[in-house]
Amino acid sequence: MSLDIARSIAFSGLSSTSVQISVTSSNISNADTTGYTKKTANQSSSVTNGVGTGVTVTGITSTVDKLLLKSLVSADSDLGSADTTNTYLTSLEKLYGSTSSTDSSSTGTSLANSIASLESALSSLASTPSSASLQSNVVSALDDVTSQLRETSSGIQKLRSNADQDISSSIDDVNTDLQNIADLNAEIKQTAATGQSTADLEDQRNTALQDVASKMNVSYYTASNGDLQIYTTTGQALVDSSAHKISYTAAANVSSSTTYTAGSSSSGFSAITVNGVDITSQITGGDIGALITLRDKTLPAAQSQLDQLATQLASAVNTVSNSASSVPAPTSLTGTTSVTSSTAPSATGTVRLAVTDQSGNLVSYSDLDLSSYSTVGDLVTAINGISGMSASVDANGHLSITATGSGNGVAINEMTSSVGSSSEGFSDYFGLNDLVTGTSASDIAVNSSILSGTNELQLATLDSSATLTVGSSVLTSGSATVVNAFYSALTASRTFSSTGGLAATTGSFADYASTIVADVASKASQASTNYTAKETAQSTYASSLSSQSGVNLDEESANLSTLQNQYSAASALISAINSMYSALITAVQSS
Repeated sequence: MSLDIARSIAFSGLSSTSVQISVTSSNISNADTTGYTKKTANQSSSVTNGVGTGVTVTGITSTVDKLLLKSLVSADSDLGSADTTNTYLTSLEKLYGSTSSTDSSSTGTSLANSIASLESALSSLASTPSSASLQSNVVSALDDVTSQLRETSSGIQKLRSNADQDISSSIDDVNTDLQNIADLNAEIKQTAATGQSTADLEDQRNTALQDVASKMNVSYYTASNGDLQIYTTTGQALVDSSAHKISYTAAANVSSSTTYTAGSSSSGFSAITVNGVDITSQITGGDIGALITLRDKTLPAAQSQLDQLATQLASAVNTVSNSASSVPAPTSLTGTTSVTSSTAPSATGTVRLAVTDQSGNLVSYSDLDLSSYSTVGDLVTAINGISGMSASVDANGHLSITATGSGNGVAINEMTSSVGSSSEGFSDYFGLNDLVTGTSASDIAVNSSILSGTNELQLATLDSSATLTVGSSVLTSGSATVVNAFYSALTASRTFSSTGGLAATTGSFADYASTIVADVASKASQASTNYTAKETAQSTYASSLSSQSGVNLDEESANLSTLQNQYSAASALISAINSMYSALITAVQSS
């Protein structure tokens, strides 16, 4: 072998080893870089006329198990969904509080505890119904319950609004990743065309793919031209020859009536679209999939449970308050039910309406046979015929009854009245003496006139004797009978229909409130367990992929030491060949 060939071989080895040292050093320095995979400098022998003439580095590559990567991408999507669900349900659970007074974080301030406190206040008042302070305690306790219902409802809608905003934010992140992948596709093709390594660029592309998957479930494959193409689960292109932007506009305001309806252009949550195609229903995994489910199903289910509690509570309390009166009776009563003069009340039985003075003494009264009046207008005319009393349907469509004499008030005894399809008492049907106002958990509240002290708590009953005498006492303040009726309304077993994932059940209001709180706690616990399981699965796949294609510092350090020795040996060989050249030249010159 000539010295020229020997030196060529030595130089090729030196060059190849230098590249391998550079690649190994890069592996070591990037060991903790997210998404980085181990790079290998591939080399092959150079042969001329059957004789080895050195080595050549043919490329720098990384080996990634495609099946492992696909499993990891799927696990990323599952983990993104589980993480988001766990975070939101933890917040929802805190919003509901705890039924345990030993819970240091929420101090037992759940709805069930608040209702139990109201029951206790009523029980105390029953023993001394004329006590102003105990009456105040009842009003305060009822206000706590209604306030908590409103606050919890508001909190649920705030979580829905947050979910909607998070959808928009996550879509922005996905769009950034999709564009990044499209750009990397182009760069990878250009780099490959020049014969350079694309391994680092492919790592960056795989990292972007995993980030997309953590936000939404997708399908993908690598085309024959090397492009990574990404689609929704039903084939809507997100990245093919270019990136396709996902469009979404978050709602400006969110209430319980704000919903998403596929194909609807009405106000509410907008659709998530790509090139004008609604893909909302196609996103069932990842962070965005979980947010859609939370916003449109999980949180509305919680709201429906809360609304049922609020509406039944208001109905039960108002049934009692409408059968009673405060002392002194209020100057006017205005209903909450929307009617018109032509509304047919479908009423039967008798109702007693009376005008009383400040002490509850009778000024005037009349018993009306409701079957005699076919419309609300007819009824208004009859009420206007009672001395010292006037009635009308106000601008809001509510029946209003007023005592015309100075200092006088209006009191009602529902007697045998039966009005409307639900056969409610006269006052209850029109909502004339409601203690609680509102139609759902979002607006339930204690009647403002009672909360402010303008009117007293309804604890008296208008005398139901066959005939009444003007000037006689017909309203007596502080009736234990009415207090006990309120208590019974709260504690009696009633039926709550199936809603929000809860089966139909029977029990008191406190029982149902406890069931709601327990349901949320159970869902939060399940979400936490699922998150732990998905985190473990994702970690397992990530570790497996890292073991297969990641950097092992011990191996790379040992490899670097070996390469350094090889480099030194090649350098020594070149030095020896150079010495031989020098000796040969000297020998030739001497001869």
